[in-house]
Amino acid sequence: MKMAYTTRMLKLYNTLSRSVEEFKPLKDDQVSLYACGMTVYDNAHIGHAKKYIGDDILVRVLRWDGYEVTHAMNVTDVGHLVSDEDTGEDKMEKGARKYDMSVWDVAHKFEGQFWDSMDAVGNDRPDVLMHATDYIPEQIALIQTLEKKGYTYQIEDGIYFDTSKFPHYFDLSRQDPEKLKAGARVEFVEGKKNVSDFALWKFSPKTEKREMEWESPWGVGFPGWHIECSAMSMDAFGPRLDIHTGGIDHIAIHHTDEIAQSEAATGEKFVNYWVHHNFLLVDGQKMSKSLGNVYSVQDVIAKGFDPLSLRYLFLTGHYRQEMNFTWESLEAAQTAYKKLIAHVRSLQQEPTEAVSAEKEESYEQQFIDSVNDDLNTAKAIATMWDMLKSDLPAGEKITALSMMDSILGLQIFKKAEEHEEVLIPQEVLDLLQEREAFRKAGDFTASDEMRAKISDLGFDVIDSKTGSQLKKK
Repeated sequence: MKMAYTTRMLKLYNTLSRSVEEFKPLKDDQVSLYACGMTVYDNAHIGHAKKYIGDDILVRVLRWDGYEVTHAMNVTDVGHLVSDEDTGEDKMEKGARKYDMSVWDVAHKFEGQFWDSMDAVGNDRPDVLMHATDYIPEQIALIQTLEKKGYTYQIEDGIYFDTSKFPHYFDLSRQDPEKLKAGARVEFVEGKKNVSDFALWKFSPKTEKREMEWESPWGVGFPGWHIECSAMSMDAFGPRLDIHTGGIDHIAIHHTDEIAQSEAATGEKFVNYWVHHNFLLVDGQKMSKSLGNVYSVQDVIAKGFDPLSLRYLFLTGHYRQEMNFTWESLEAAQTAYKKLIAHVRSLQQEPTEAVSAEKEESYEQQFIDSVNDDLNTAKAIATMWDMLKSDLPAGEKITALSMMDSILGLQIFKKAEEHEEVLIPQEVLDLLQEREAFRKAGDFTASDEMRAKISDLGFDVIDSKTGSQLKKK
């Protein structure tokens, strides 16, 4: 049963004001939310999963609070250069060479991997999904509007936005323009008037043909990365948005550029609330292919973890705080997650007792207060465990837990129905321990004999880099 509230209570940290604000939508009961989506040139990793789990929680909380939310997301399948710079090649073209595929096939392949990852961690799909390549005319039209209003200029490699003509350009990033130097923020581009100016349209190289290029009033080429989000969000919602989400790496350039081009074109405030998610470290370091610590959700699954344990792990932190991922922390999260499922099974087997709504709603109120306090999921999870340890009757715990899980999205009731806990006999555990000792000693004949004995007792041994696990036949 959903609790009733006389007033809405959601408070969000707004990057624009650098403060936690009470959320008030542009239209009563309706919320427009635009999320920066993936650039689909390579695999999505667990850092992406953290960000989009955070978005999913925000949408769930808004809907619980009674708002009608339209959640839109873009897919960047063209125009994103190898960094935030206005030089270099398009990431999609780079991905096509890396995997020896067409650009279109690369986009299809890695968009599929992204959605597989999102489904695995329990995220709901956005209501509106927009691909940059489907909105080329809208992007061209927006650039033309900026051109007519005198915000653009043309140089050898493309059409650029003149940031000196937009006085509020640094409001979001709060950078000091006097301290910016050519080459410090972005690589120097010959002909740019200001260090902070950015490409709206890039011309195709004269010496080669791109797979993705279009005719435009200025010549054959492709849109800059930043223009797509303004064009697509305006197509979905009009000139103003309630909420725009992204990673903190988007603040200084991508979202700053979005604000400039959008507000210059419309003359209206673009976004009311900017919500930014912090980074995920791995073993205390930034994820890097050179360090070999870039893991995908599929890697998590391959190591024998339930991907919803990863969701649980991320919810034990705050979206605005940096989090450090280790396999040990994920193992601890999986243990806690399994305990939750075990609680559900145990509660469902207990007799239903009379409901004392006052106590039940007290825990629910604490939970709702937490998630409405700038999405404090860590505190919400602590409240959930307090409720489970309380003396509430089983029926009340199930009711409260069901409400809490509808927001956390951990699917614990579904898991409780799908999988019964397998009890492993001590004899099998002892044989597995003996087998591990033989393996470490290099006695693989004896190791295989132990595997055979374990098999005879109804279990398979699954070996992985992190050790051996048992699976009931």
